[in-house]
Amino acid sequence: MLLLLIPLLETVFGLRGAEAQSVTQAGGRMSVPEGDPLELRCSYSSSTPPYLFWYVQYPNRGPQPLLKYTSGNSFVSGIKGFAAEFRKNETSFHLKKTSARLTDSATYFCALSDTVTETARGAEHKPLRLWDFL
Repeated sequence: MLLLLIPLLETVFGLRGAEAQSVTQAGGRMSVPEGDPLELRCSYSSSTPPYLFWYVQYPNRGPQPLLKYTSGNSFVSGIKGFAAEFRKNETSFHLKKTSARLTDSATYFCALSDTVTETARGAEHKPLRLWDFL
């Protein structure tokens, strides 16, 4: 049985300014047997309705958009079978996939953007470096 290893470290991304916002991913490394369900947890804090994003970064490549929530339907489908559900009452946007594949081994980032651009004075990002260990 092949194991999919997804390293995770705590990531915090937020906007500076009067209306602080942040996103937090749980720390640690995740090992998922190929074919099993996968869930990557993301919580956010925002005083205004947020735009939420998931990005994926494969080895030796730059980050690529995976899916986004801007408004409306709370369930968002992405590429390669990934999906996320915006849960306002739980302030969460967890990334899920029903059947993990070995090709899903990558670094995943949850990000937040202010929907009111006038309050965004720049982004503050705590960089992280995650590696695949197969």
